[in-house]
Amino acid sequence: MSEEKAQQKSTGGGPLQTDRGNTTIQDTVVTKVAGIAAQEVEGIRMGGGGTQAVSGILGSITGGGGSSQTAGVSVEVGEEEAALDLTLTAEYGKSVPQLAEAVRRNVVNRVENLVGLRVTEVNITVANVYFPHDEQQQLEAQQSGESQ
Repeated sequence: MSEEKAQQKSTGGGPLQTDRGNTTIQDTVVTKVAGIAAQEVEGIRMGGGGTQAVSGILGSITGGGGSSQTAGVSVEVGEEEAALDLTLTAEYGKSVPQLAEAVRRNVVNRVENLVGLRVTEVNITVANVYFPHDEQQQLEAQQSGESQ
C-alpha cells in the first residue's frame, strides 16, 4: 500500500484531510474546474439557450468571458465528495448520449485529479442544440461589422 493510501486510512479521511491539517475546497473552485472540463469536450457549449445569450451579452459588455466557464454548472460540495449538475447545449448532428458520457468522464477525471474530491454523480441536462455553421456566419458578420 502506498504511503498516501496508508496515511488516508490512518486518518480516516481522503487526500484533503491529513494528520497535518485539512484542506477545504470552495464550491466556486469545483464549479470552475467542472465548467472548464466540460468545455474541453468538442461539440458542447455550457448553459442552455438563455444562459448562453446572457453570458454572451455580459461578456461583450465587460470584455471578459469568465462567466462562460461556470454557466450551467451547479455543485454540492462536501468534505470529501461532490455532486454536479450541468446544463449544456449540444452540437446538432452529434450523438447526445456520447457527448454526455464524454463530458461526464472528463468532468469526473478533472475534479477528482485536480481538486481531490470524489465525484458521486454528474447529472447532465441537454437544454438546446446549436448549429456550428450558423455560429460561423454570425461570427463573420460581427467581425465585418466591427472592422467598418
